[in-house]
Amino acid sequence: MFDKQCPVLQELLEGDLSVTITIFYATRRPDLDESVILDCMQDKIYKNDRQVKEKHIFWGLDRDNPRAEITVTEKNDLADS
Repeated sequence: MFDKQCPVLQELLEGDLSVTITIFYATRRPDLDESVILDCMQDKIYKNDRQVKEKHIFWGLDRDNPRAEITVTEKNDLADS
């Protein structure tokens, strides 16, 4: 199901990345780990999930519309830290 919903970028993101994911679960008994989402984005958004150097993970509850909202950005400033 993820493959049907995730866009495939013409040019995959390169370098270090930051990811923000809000997972809205249907119940209070979550069964989805963000690492599965990161794995599924390989070869669609970026080449390898090891590029993700910063993660912001949030939990939500939406019984009628469980989903994951995902933002991926390039982290050009990590070398300067």
